[in-house]
Amino acid sequence: MYPTLSDALKDLLGLDIPLPFPTFGFFVAIAFLVAAYFFTIELKRKERLRWLFPIKEKIKIGEKATFTEMAVNAVFGFLLGFKVVEMFLDYEALVENPQAFLFSSKGNFLAGLIGAALFAYLKYREKDKEKLEQARWIERTLYPHELVGNMTMIAAVAGILGAKIFHNLENIDQFAADPLDALLSFSGLSIYGGLIVGGGAVLYYASKQGMHWTHVADACAPGLMAAYGIGRIGCQVSGDGDWGMPNDSPKPEWMSGLPDWMWAYDYPNNVLGVDLKAQFAREGYESIHGLAWPTPFYETIMAGIIFLVLWNLRKRLNVPGMIFSLYLLLNGVERFFIEKIRINPDYHFLGIEATQAEIIAVLLFLFGIVGLFYFKQNSEKYIPRLKKES
Repeated sequence: MYPTLSDALKDLLGLDIPLPFPTFGFFVAIAFLVAAYFFTIELKRKERLRWLFPIKEKIKIGEKATFTEMAVNAVFGFLLGFKVVEMFLDYEALVENPQAFLFSSKGNFLAGLIGAALFAYLKYREKDKEKLEQARWIERTLYPHELVGNMTMIAAVAGILGAKIFHNLENIDQFAADPLDALLSFSGLSIYGGLIVGGGAVLYYASKQGMHWTHVADACAPGLMAAYGIGRIGCQVSGDGDWGMPNDSPKPEWMSGLPDWMWAYDYPNNVLGVDLKAQFAREGYESIHGLAWPTPFYETIMAGIIFLVLWNLRKRLNVPGMIFSLYLLLNGVERFFIEKIRINPDYHFLGIEATQAEIIAVLLFLFGIVGLFYFKQNSEKYIPRLKKES
């Protein structure tokens, strides 16, 4: 396993370069970029179809920098200078534990003050160059795909927040034992928490910008699935705890030509520092060899297949809402069945024992089924008037 990119470089290329980049975080960042790429392609296609339209907004130009603008820039500059300079001065501490370093009070106060002054001045100069004798309002045109950067940032912030909330709800005992670590730790993220909160925030923002949520949701769906698969690569490579139940069964004959880790794996040197055999014993599971189902690897494969299905059907299913509904359906099926070989705490409700992910997966499946029928029966309602008249 490679908890950090430095571990990967050293093992694969023999390069001993200390880098403060967790492997899981690296793949999450790549996942966001991939999702944004496919999202942009789909938004542009829907613009050409005239299902999404340019957005008109009024902005005021020619004003001098306000105190609030300079203050916000100063705060950002202070934080940047405070931490970045200290990163170089105490690089060893950063590499040893990036999370603890970033959330600590350690920093360079003088560099922070210089950064605050510099960023405040830069904002003042930027506005001063654009200053007019008389400030005035102008109207500018923005296309939906030009807002992908904003939506990606919203998805990242809201998604991580939702992922932490859902994970802590699912592991309330760990949260109660150490709330601060549970909230600030880079590990312990619920994909469905991120999907629900992050996706909801993006759709809300898009609606406020005048875009209909069905078209935005359809445009998001393929990229979300691709991003999910890439994120699971990070889980597999770093060994972040998303492995499955014990698997001591011999590898089947049809997999004889494939590596053993594709069937069962002990995740050595995982980012959590966990010995699987000992952990299984603590959790009441019997395990002879301390091997687990490599569920992140399986999910990467299934996510890739679902992405290809959605991407190839996106132009054939011309009814708005259908692709997103199909995404919900396939997402629910994939996660429901993978949960059968994963370790997650069960919820007990009305005599039903199920994990949080299983419950959400069933709901997604049902919403997907209902959505397919609903949008098929109400297609005219969601196709813009200009499209219907063309």
